Amino acid sequence: MFACIGVTVDIHLRDLPIALIGAAGGAFAMWANAPAEIAIPTALLIVFDIRPRRCRRRV
Repeated sequence: MFACIGVTVDIHLRDLPIALIGAAGGAFAMWANAPAEIAIPTALLIVFDIRPRRCRRRV
C-alpha cells in the first residue's frame, strides 16, 4: 500500500445574486473600456467558486 497524493479543483457557480454581480461587474468593465485580459478573469473569479483541494488517500 502507498499513499496517492493529488490535487482536485472544484468549480461551482456561486449563488445567483453573486453571479449576477460578477456578470454585471464584467459587463461594466468592458463598457468602461477596461482591457479584456483583466475584466474577464476578474468577472469569472467572482462568478465561480473555485476551491483547490489536496487529497491524500491510501490505495
